[in-house]
Amino acid sequence: MTYPLIVLPFAVATVAVVLATARRPRFGTRMAASGLAAAALVVLTALFDNLMIAAGLFSYPPEHLSGLRIGLAPIEDFSYAVCAAFAVPAVLTLLTPKEPA
Repeated sequence: MTYPLIVLPFAVATVAVVLATARRPRFGTRMAASGLAAAALVVLTALFDNLMIAAGLFSYPPEHLSGLRIGLAPIEDFSYAVCAAFAVPAVLTLLTPKEPA
């Protein structure tokens, strides 16, 4: 199994959970905050994944990767951080009772 196929269910679940919150209040604000969090996580992932890979702490079999990289880090590594930045606030929103109209 390749890493892009492993990422796919996480991405689909993230999109589904985020779309389920689209009618909740402050959706745009939440998406903007998630976008900023995702950007910060991508920068941190790029920095630390590249350092760890360069130090030889771990490696990836090339036949399981898409081939796209940011530095030494495969693009698939970034998907988990981006999914978390959007999915966690969306799940929290779904678990919070709706405000009375």
